[in-house]
Amino acid sequence: MGRSRVQVTYWLENAWLGTHAEQGTLLTVVDDRIAEVRTGVERPPAGAEVLRGLTLPGLANAHSHAFHRALRGTAQIGAGARPGGAEPGGSRGLSAPTSFWSWRDVMYDVAAALDPDSYFALARAVYAEMALAGITCVGEFHYLHHQPDGTPYADPNAMGEALIAAAAEAGIRITLLDTAYLHGGFTRTGYRPLEGVQLRFGDGTADRWYDRWSRLKGEGHAKVGAAVHSVRAFSDRDGYRVFAERTADVPVHIHLSEQTAENDACMMLHSRTPTRLLADNGFWRATTTAVHATHLTAGDIALLGAARSTVCMCPTTERDLADGIGPAPQLRRAGCPMSLGSDSHAVIDLFEEARAVEMDERLRARTRGHWTAAQLLRAATDDGHASLGWPDAGRLEPGALADFTTIALDSVRTAGPPPRLAGETAVFAATAADVVHTVVAGRQIVRDGRHQLVQDVPGALATAIGALRH
Repeated sequence: MGRSRVQVTYWLENAWLGTHAEQGTLLTVVDDRIAEVRTGVERPPAGAEVLRGLTLPGLANAHSHAFHRALRGTAQIGAGARPGGAEPGGSRGLSAPTSFWSWRDVMYDVAAALDPDSYFALARAVYAEMALAGITCVGEFHYLHHQPDGTPYADPNAMGEALIAAAAEAGIRITLLDTAYLHGGFTRTGYRPLEGVQLRFGDGTADRWYDRWSRLKGEGHAKVGAAVHSVRAFSDRDGYRVFAERTADVPVHIHLSEQTAENDACMMLHSRTPTRLLADNGFWRATTTAVHATHLTAGDIALLGAARSTVCMCPTTERDLADGIGPAPQLRRAGCPMSLGSDSHAVIDLFEEARAVEMDERLRARTRGHWTAAQLLRAATDDGHASLGWPDAGRLEPGALADFTTIALDSVRTAGPPPRLAGETAVFAATAADVVHTVVAGRQIVRDGRHQLVQDVPGALATAIGALRH
């Protein structure tokens, strides 16, 4: 006999259906998928789970470094920028980082302290925080592979498997973007070797990375993707083209042109921008995502658009690190889908990420209306999931995965606008604090603002981060 199927009916007071909000919508969920969507249902039928507010498809956080969450509140202060080249020297001992490069040194201190157990505890709490913020899927850009001296663990994927297990316990989906990180940065004539804490990032060669990566297995809530850290951590001699061929069937991400120093050093060594270097090596395709893409030339934008590669914007991190404002409207016009990420987790709030894309562009252009609420919600849902290898998520429609989140429309931030403007309210007024319910695979992970699997998320965060500091 086959197993019995689980059916749950949800009545949504307001539902976001991709282009507009619809009042009174009935979702029938069978097992982990939406089986039926019926609109015009004015009242909840008997036995239905009632979700009041605005229900959106689940949010996809397309770029995460879970361990960066331990830096929140300790690495946000700093003024001015120190001089330096593509890979400035260390700045340990500063009370606060003053540039991206000195912030990186503080980040490395946290990276050095983690092991599989402590990483599991931290990531479980971070992913639970994401669920509370309406995030149902995370793309974890993972490069903390080995022991601090670079020696593999007995299980060479122990750190990545800890992240997959943490997502399961927090109740969200994960795409583990296991990252190739082979060099410590550019020099005038080549690449410097890994040193210090970077040793735990590297596998020595691209073949060794591939051998370890090939052993990773996805499961129901998890997919395995791949990443190249950046053009300063992987060279053309390591084989971009071979990397792309080996990973052709999975999502591939890369940090791209986050810093002008990276662009300058790449031009000095290769006489090409990072985007062009990668294009000349067959790297860009529709399943590739460029993270940040802050400092691009018109030619770079054209290359990414021609490949239909996704660009992942992380505005709260890009402003926190004083990186700059990426050319999001130009990339959209060129044909690039956009996804969103919280990256360093200065905040975990996809509504703020979406809003910042428009607001940052207003500051630069001194005009309004670059993005509609529908376009920004698509980036946070449909396109974000697609960039992580979940094309059947991010929509409220039959056949889609039953992942969705509900925000209150009666908080001090969201009260007032009419229901027909609920999408605009979500993007331009709501915050993660307005999330009241999160459903993943048909199961309520967050109910009435409380996580159902991790009972004390703030306590779990405090304990995990405190253990690292002590």
